[in-house]
Amino acid sequence: MTTTERCIAAADAHSAHNYHPLPVVVATAEGAWMTDVEGRRYLDLLAGYSALNFGHGNRRLLNAAKDQLERLTLTSRAFHHDRFADFCTQLADLCGMELVLPMNTGAEAVETAVKTARKWGYKIKGVPDGRAKIIVADNNFHGRTTTVISFSTDPEARVDFGPYTPGFEIVPYGDLAALEAAIDDDTVAVLLEPIQGEAGVLVPPPGYLPGVQELTRSRNVLFIADEIQSGLGRTGRTFACEHEGVVPDMYVLGKALGGGVVPVSAVVSSREVLGVFAPGEHGSTFGGNPLACAVALEVIALLRTGEFQSRATELGRHLHDELRLLVGGGAVDAVRGRGLWAGVDINPSRGTGREIAERLMARGVLVKDTHGATIRIAPPLVISKEDLDWGLEQLRGVLEG
Repeated sequence: MTTTERCIAAADAHSAHNYHPLPVVVATAEGAWMTDVEGRRYLDLLAGYSALNFGHGNRRLLNAAKDQLERLTLTSRAFHHDRFADFCTQLADLCGMELVLPMNTGAEAVETAVKTARKWGYKIKGVPDGRAKIIVADNNFHGRTTTVISFSTDPEARVDFGPYTPGFEIVPYGDLAALEAAIDDDTVAVLLEPIQGEAGVLVPPPGYLPGVQELTRSRNVLFIADEIQSGLGRTGRTFACEHEGVVPDMYVLGKALGGGVVPVSAVVSSREVLGVFAPGEHGSTFGGNPLACAVALEVIALLRTGEFQSRATELGRHLHDELRLLVGGGAVDAVRGRGLWAGVDINPSRGTGREIAERLMARGVLVKDTHGATIRIAPPLVISKEDLDWGLEQLRGVLEG
């Protein structure tokens, strides 16, 4: 057996099969490139589902982590530490908000947003106890906790995990009329992804997000933007909502906030909204820990340069220009996305999304499929144009072969 085969066999024997990874075992990585245990190099066109926006082994992020590792890694929130206030201040400022509630994973942050919206609804809006309703969109992906999968429309995420949590209503994504019809006096929030990543990088129609903002403001409902995948530079702006001039009432952040080094997530909002919590009502032992704060502060500093947003804009324009050339020739049915983020619908005549991903892997390119026929392209924002073009050349080769 090869080293790869031994590693995969051991993983299959001793880990739950809740993922179906490509048969590659990565050992090292730098920038936009990864190297497996056999010494083969691969161009990373997934970037950890946007967790690695700043590339593998980003020196500034690693140095921030190493410096903090020598000083202090955890206090729990039982005590203050010297990185916490700066992190909350800087992140609130980046978002144009007032308060931050830090957590660890994206799913935790979504759960936090749900709890926040409900409590705000009862304490501030005056919704009768137990009747708070949150409106979500079909094809959403906000995580895999029991509450979150209760409002998923993906059978793989939902089936066999009931009973489900009540208090959610699902409407079609991009449909303002359906959203307006669903809002009632008990509605406390609308929770949406500005671009639906797991669904295949679905971009809503122009005017949809401003319409959501107008509706929610007029009905005294919170607009919660899940920017866990779309935020922090991926689409060419710090937040995807910015493309339509929208500022939600609450941001849900994760993935790239930890720079691919440590898990960091946060809910960011106004004092009126996040101020509903009293001590002991919500928390996390590792949420806002010193190591997480140190890395996230460096992420914020990187974003303030504007370099990564500019790269995502310029290279993203090139990416989409090249991908659109593939549509109409029988191999690709559609291309969607924004910035350095694209969903490519493969014509069934060329194979499934999984099969295309495996063929690309054989050519030294790593992507991941979703919903059967779609592959997602989301390289680290540090990727060079030359490397991006090489990756696209391999995609063309696979589709033509």
